[in-house]
This record gives sequence, C-alpha cells and structure tokens, in this order.
Amino acid sequence: MRTNEKSLSKEMSVLTLLGIDTSGKTASVALCTEDKVLAQTTVYTSLTHSQVILPICKDVLKNAGVELSDVDGIAVAMGPGSYTGLRIGISAVKAMCFAQNKPCIGISTLEGLANNVSLHKGIICAVMAARLDLVYCALFEASECKVKRLTDDEILPINDLKQKLAEYDGTIAVVGDAADKLEGENFIIAPPHLRLQLATGLCAAAFGKEMSTPDKLDAAYLQITKAEKDLQEK
Repeated sequence: MRTNEKSLSKEMSVLTLLGIDTSGKTASVALCTEDKVLAQTTVYTSLTHSQVILPICKDVLKNAGVELSDVDGIAVAMGPGSYTGLRIGISAVKAMCFAQNKPCIGISTLEGLANNVSLHKGIICAVMAARLDLVYCALFEASECKVKRLTDDEILPINDLKQKLAEYDGTIAVVGDAADKLEGENFIIAPPHLRLQLATGLCAAAFGKEMSTPDKLDAAYLQITKAEKDLQEK
C-alpha cells in the first residue's frame, strides 16, 4: 500500500528517527530521539554500500530493541556525494518507507556534516571533495548547539571557497573529507571521529523539518555524472 500523501506531507514532530548516510566512504546508520542517541554504527568501508547498509540498519534496530515499524520516520543523505552511494541509500529508504507506510526526509549531506560540530560557536564550513580542484561546500553558523544555514550547497574551485571564507571574521570550524584543503590559523579542522559523515548529524539536522512521502525523495547531485559529461562532449 502506498503512503497516504495527505497525512504524511504535513509537518510532523518525529519522536524516533532512523538516519542513513551512504553519501561517502562511510556507511552510517543511527537511531535517535531529539535528546538521545539510541544506537549508531558507522563503518569506513571498501565494500559497496549496497552490501553493508541494510545489515547495519538491522543491527542498529536490534541493538536498540526497536522494530522498524516503531520508527516514526527515516532521514537519508540526499547529496551531494557519491552518485552510486546516494542512489543506494535513497532506494533503500524508499523501499522501507513504502513497505512500512512511513514518512521520510532527504537531508543535505553538508548540513548533516555541519551538525557533527554543532558545539562550535561561530561559522562552520562543510566541504567535500568533488572532481579535480572542485569541492562541494556550504556555510553554516552554530550557536547553543543549533546550526543555521548561511549559504546554499554549491560546487566551487577550492580557491574560490578560500576567497569566500576570507570575508568572515573569527575562527571557522571545517568538517568533511576535504577539510584538510583549508589550512590556516583561523581554521579549526574537525577531529577524525567527527570529520566524516555520521548518521547522528543527519538526524540532528532532520528534527523539526517537514517530512514527506517516499515518492518525493530524490538526490541532489550538484553536478552531472561522468557518463553524462562524456556524452555531452561527444
């Protein structure tokens, strides 16, 4: 049975949220309430996300003593990030939500990363490697462990990002797999255990946002795939 769009597209106060991030090298799953992390597993894996993500979901739910039917909604990283990884995560979430009649929400990978370091007071730059000297990036501001978006997700040459950051005063927290491309006394690089994608950060970004139906869930790649680029150049 398809999800009742009218009943699920309204803004909801989700009590228990399952978060899934397959946008990068890590495969991360977390089960959270707004004030508690019930379980989380994050694996830096060389395997494809399709091999590991569903078993990790099952283990997280089992370890927390929660059935998927008890979860109020599912959050998933919708990009930017690995094209294949994003498709795997989004497809898995769609399948679970259709089967369980659950609402879901796509969260910017960069916003999830920013929430990893929400304890920082000031500007946060979430930055991920794209191609060549390009990076995916977005700026946020954190105060009292709350993260507010300052700029849209975009893809920029790293030097353009450096010029943009030069406009901001104070110390900037940098998070993401391209964090080490930004060096200087005004940057604080997130420590290794917070630097890459975590499903807990994804859940933190999702609470309070409007949930929707799985048929509306889609990826936000920010750039065309290599295959599409090669086809355009022919």
